[in-house]
Amino acid sequence: MTTPPNTTLWFPIMLRVGEDPALVIGGGKIAASKIHLLHTVGIRVHVVAPTLCSSLHHLVQKKDITHQTTHIQPETFLSLLNAQHYRLVYLATDDHSLNATLAALCKEQGILACAVDNPKASHFITPALVHRGLVQIAISTGGAAPVLACYIRSLIERIIPHGISALAQFMSTQKKRLHILFPDPKQRRHIWEQFLEGIGGPMACQGHYTQAQQVLETLITSSPHKPTGEVWLVGAGPGDPDLLTLAALRLMQNADVVLYDHLVTPDILNLVRRDAKRIPVGKTYQQHTLSQEEINAELIRYAQAGQRVLRLKGGDPFIFGRGGEELQALTDCHIPVRVIPGISAANGCAAYAGIPLTHRDCAQSCLFITGHTKADGSLTLEWSAIALRHQTIVIYMGLSILPSLCTQLITHGLPPDWPAAIIEQGTTPAQRVITGTLTSLPELVRQHDFITPSLLIVGKVVQHRVPPVLA
Repeated sequence: MTTPPNTTLWFPIMLRVGEDPALVIGGGKIAASKIHLLHTVGIRVHVVAPTLCSSLHHLVQKKDITHQTTHIQPETFLSLLNAQHYRLVYLATDDHSLNATLAALCKEQGILACAVDNPKASHFITPALVHRGLVQIAISTGGAAPVLACYIRSLIERIIPHGISALAQFMSTQKKRLHILFPDPKQRRHIWEQFLEGIGGPMACQGHYTQAQQVLETLITSSPHKPTGEVWLVGAGPGDPDLLTLAALRLMQNADVVLYDHLVTPDILNLVRRDAKRIPVGKTYQQHTLSQEEINAELIRYAQAGQRVLRLKGGDPFIFGRGGEELQALTDCHIPVRVIPGISAANGCAAYAGIPLTHRDCAQSCLFITGHTKADGSLTLEWSAIALRHQTIVIYMGLSILPSLCTQLITHGLPPDWPAAIIEQGTTPAQRVITGTLTSLPELVRQHDFITPSLLIVGKVVQHRVPPVLA
């Protein structure tokens, strides 16, 4: 997804603050929320304000923070910066103009400053934070929607075990030993993934380190010297990342190499593990990055080298995705293969467009066909079995020959005014839907300049279309 124009870009990092304290200007509730956050991660805080709210007054009494009673001005602020080295500065007075001025002074001194509730004047912003000891998860919207960041934090809080810090501590104690035993980082990662996905992870989360250690030892001793390669044929669905299966998402995070089609959207590719090698092998009309035989050879080559290879396909691998050809080539070479089905373009796009594929009043069957022509441009289909009135016809890859398809359906028995629809970039934010008839649809598509990928649906079910409110 592209970044909206005039949007400030923020790069998320984890900052080592060391022994340097943080400076907070302001003593109200907003300042208190930042101070409590700094305090929970062990950062020393010096607060400057004429008065403090009750919660900060309590921290001063406990000597958890230090307090200086001063009405801050630019001159006194510079004196503060010169007297002590501060790594971070929070500006949380009620005067937004003063906060912006002080932030500019910090920039001159090379000090990171956050003018609270003013991202434009800030050098950093504080994300919503899930804190579990060693494990910290930061969520930010770049200041655009802080309530949304807090909402996402609440969702994560529900699924992250409270013992996750104990798990991180256990893994930390074993880190150096595994580096020595397994110099290859892929081997180490494979062992840890087996540990986390098995019973070892939950045991360590619960603090049962002895049992967790036994599980880890079993994985270490049983781990082969060279990782065994395998291939995963995975359906990425029709475009919306929310339609990925849990199995697909897990394998996307574990793959060493990813060969992906052009129908796989950037938003889905962003969910692939960042250090995985990515190879585009997409095919478009009359243009192939690699031939199918070359794709098969690449899958085999990487798997035989011990890599975990993800073959990521739009829709479902076994519905016009040539997954069967790849499966056969891999099994012929005795390479382990897993197949993870995906929501097909027909199912996903029709649902997002509000078109039922079957309906008891008018369609008791549904037929999937491809409009992909042969090398000579011909399309050989059993038209008499396709042009039936009591079924829905879903045509993949038919945009380039849409007028010919509509003509053939009319020639072989369907009325010229038979309902039809076309869905462009279904399930994505760019989705467009046009409904018409076999006679009118080609011209409507030309007028609206539809592009691939587009899916054609023919049948009376189009008349039952009810666009979903949230589609």
